[in-house]
Amino acid sequence: MSGNVSWREVMPELELLEREPLRAHTTFRVGGPARWFLRPKDEAEAAEILRRCHEAGIKPFFLGNGSNVLAADDGFDGVVVSTAGLDNLTLGENGAIVAGSGVSLARLANVAAQNALTGLEFAQGIPGSVGGGTRMNAGAYGGELSGAVRWVEALAETGEKRRLSREECRFSYRHSLFCEEHLLVTAVCFGLEPGDREEIQAVMAELARRRREKQPLEYPSAGSTFKRPEGHFAAALIDQCALKGLRIGGAQVSEKHAGFVVNVDNATAADVLAVMDEVRRRVAAQTGVTLEPEVEILD
Repeated sequence: MSGNVSWREVMPELELLEREPLRAHTTFRVGGPARWFLRPKDEAEAAEILRRCHEAGIKPFFLGNGSNVLAADDGFDGVVVSTAGLDNLTLGENGAIVAGSGVSLARLANVAAQNALTGLEFAQGIPGSVGGGTRMNAGAYGGELSGAVRWVEALAETGEKRRLSREECRFSYRHSLFCEEHLLVTAVCFGLEPGDREEIQAVMAELARRRREKQPLEYPSAGSTFKRPEGHFAAALIDQCALKGLRIGGAQVSEKHAGFVVNVDNATAADVLAVMDEVRRRVAAQTGVTLEPEVEILD
């Protein structure tokens, strides 16, 4: 099987799209078509997709909410596996919540709050999914997902199921085992503590207020564009170099928060990359610090 063979012939029940524009599936609202866009409805279907890709020598790209992805203007001439259909969420005992990788972090945090469970308040405003957030150990306002993870279930390239403890996931700043090994996260168990529902919701409301006040939520973006350099803050360095408002084509360094590159007017991926490259060049020249992209490039 290759990229030119119809998936409809081998998995007729599979939800799939051909030549699907990736701009419709990324928060940057940028990107050309994916040759095949597959959306498994459950873990078994996802495992079968991976097995067939492995046998054919195809390395699929795993896509959650697309909140940390910049897709190329020419698109992706391969297989994209969307986790949107893996969206089951169940409450367990002793503060456990098991969430499918396609569950949004906002939904996860809200369910936790509704059930008076504390530990994920920071995640409500992160525009990603459980799978993608776990892969990059997403965090905000002093919290990281790894702090609440008990175990992660994932599929290997062969479709074999694995369960990994938090320690086995090798979490660090914006990194995990899943950045190193080609594993598809399918479900995550979070262990939370009992708390006061009203206090939890008050914390979430305050963090939401701070996000609205400080972040350019009115424009499409991938959130923080660069990782935090050791001993520094990316946004502070960019601001220090007077780069707020730097614009190339339809992409711009946010005038509200220097850590964000935003799509202000039908930006292309080339526009975004040009802004990122110019920011990195000027920051390195003026401060000696090399900024590393946090956003993942799909081309």
